[in-house]
Amino acid sequence: MEEKVSYKEQLLSDFELYLFHEGTLYESYKTLGAHPISYEGAEGVRFAVWAPNAKKVSVVGDFNDWDGRLHEMKRVSQSGIWVLFVPGLCCGNIYKYEIHTPYNQTVLKADPFAFYSEIRPQTASVVHRLDQYQWNDGKWMNQKKKKDVYHNSMLIYEMHMGSWKKKDDGEFYTYTELADEVIDYVAEHGYTHIELMPIMEHPYDRSWGYQITGYYAVTSRYGTPEEFMYFVDRCHQRGIGVILDWVPVHFCKDAHGLGRFDGTPLYEPIDPEQAERPIWGTYNFDFSKPEVVSFLISNAMFWMDMYHIDGFRVDAVSSMIYLNHDRGDGRTLTNAYGGIENLEAIAFIKKLNEVIFRQYPDALMIAEEATAWPLVTAPTYDGGLGFNYKWNMGWCNDILRYMQLNTDERRHHHNLLTFSLYYAFSENFILPFSHDELVYGKKSLLNKMPGDFEQKFANLRLLYTFFMTHPGKKLLFMGSEFGQFDEWKDETELDWNLFDFETHRQFFYFTKTFNQFYKRTRNLWRLDHEPGGFEWIDPNNAGQSIISFIRKGKRKGDYCIIICNFSEDAFQHFRIGVPSSGYYTEIFNSDDISFGGAGIVNKEPCKVEKIPYHNQPYSMEIKVPRLSAIIFKKTTKRHRGVQA
Repeated sequence: MEEKVSYKEQLLSDFELYLFHEGTLYESYKTLGAHPISYEGAEGVRFAVWAPNAKKVSVVGDFNDWDGRLHEMKRVSQSGIWVLFVPGLCCGNIYKYEIHTPYNQTVLKADPFAFYSEIRPQTASVVHRLDQYQWNDGKWMNQKKKKDVYHNSMLIYEMHMGSWKKKDDGEFYTYTELADEVIDYVAEHGYTHIELMPIMEHPYDRSWGYQITGYYAVTSRYGTPEEFMYFVDRCHQRGIGVILDWVPVHFCKDAHGLGRFDGTPLYEPIDPEQAERPIWGTYNFDFSKPEVVSFLISNAMFWMDMYHIDGFRVDAVSSMIYLNHDRGDGRTLTNAYGGIENLEAIAFIKKLNEVIFRQYPDALMIAEEATAWPLVTAPTYDGGLGFNYKWNMGWCNDILRYMQLNTDERRHHHNLLTFSLYYAFSENFILPFSHDELVYGKKSLLNKMPGDFEQKFANLRLLYTFFMTHPGKKLLFMGSEFGQFDEWKDETELDWNLFDFETHRQFFYFTKTFNQFYKRTRNLWRLDHEPGGFEWIDPNNAGQSIISFIRKGKRKGDYCIIICNFSEDAFQHFRIGVPSSGYYTEIFNSDDISFGGAGIVNKEPCKVEKIPYHNQPYSMEIKVPRLSAIIFKKTTKRHRGVQA
């Protein structure tokens, strides 16, 4: 007969256990895992782990010579949770759970709720508390509650902490060292957020953090939890938000991880076909288990609570909502109704977003979703998934396909430039030039561009200007801001030596200048998600590979006109329709000499003529350089505008 554990012995409340098994214990990291506490007059550590099918569970570690006979845990009756208080232990002790499976095997598992882990290749958990750091970001935390993210600028710098910069001996910079290096760089370049590729504990460097073993442990390869807190704190003090890549779809199969945790499929589905993610060699999470839901939603809450994280880019949402997306084995799975949707995963996503926004209304919940699933960024009460942003991967694929064409072929593929405006306001989009586009032979943004060296840079300046003026928030992967020539190499640092070359310094100056221009030009972001913020002037000039459009702010008369010339032809007398009379001044030109261009600019304000054109009541003649983008603003006086 199973031994019944008293309330005093179990050190867990019946209510907490009930919520965990119901799938609603959203702070389960305070209940499970290893916690230094005082119990019956003794200082020590309370351990609690969910392993319902285990025959026996022990805590083993450096404090008992890894002998499972010395600290056997007690099963809390009917709960599947094992608990033990070990007096005399404290922060820094190394431990694992020794689990005796139903099949008479013994496995050593890291703690799923551990706050810290040994440095790879070691895999044990480390007792650690997270309440000692003194935060200094109170101003940021208060201000962001009042900020309207939808009607503000958002320019995200995506980075991989292990390869942004490395030490001379090839070792990683710590979180503290990176904070002192990267944060000022990012802030001065005009970015509003840093998005970090996953920094949860993972065994293999080259998984980039997307195959996780420790969902609650910031990876020790870059330092301690407090050092990462310092990184986030410094970001906030410089006015930079922090977004984490988060991976609730799957986990790696390493022996010490979540896979077959108690000897049976626990965090993964029981059905092996449902459990396997063949293309990645991983296990899927089982969203039908309430305890897994508690684990994952608590994890998102944990990073916001303990590390002051501002939001998540939720990885591989398409692989969550579709049973067969990115499986890689050609099989077709179906749900109970014969459909191909993962109904439990969809319910989880909705519940996740409801819980997060109830607790953190100012959070960013960004879906990496690659299909046409509707209402990804609509509230759940309106039938949506409940995210507030979605990556516009369709736009990214189209524009990169277009830009890689030789210029004389572009006229035949003009729809790749314009198609995105058919759906640009159907979701709250972020336009991503992410790491996914710059690895595995895909080339860097610069090297995707056709033509000779000068043409590559001209094309890239043009692409960047179109990217920054197209409706939607922005994300750029590290290195792209100075024209990294090679694709991302995750084992080495960025090619900082490129700053020795004038062309790269000029491109860096161009992106920095445009970022700052973007942030102070409200009509480029004020109505990013509303049709009223955009108007075509001429989307149909395929023959000359030119598009022109208006970006509008909320106030009447707050607008600018953008002309993008994707051809190698320059035009000295190009007529364009405009909405009102007077003068228009060029306020930005990607062909400016300071950016590395040829310097074909409109030096004087352009006088409007009462000649209807492009369905506009007025028009004007301007110079349009080749492979360039220029921006005009209405001026009331005849004077030269200031080049941004």
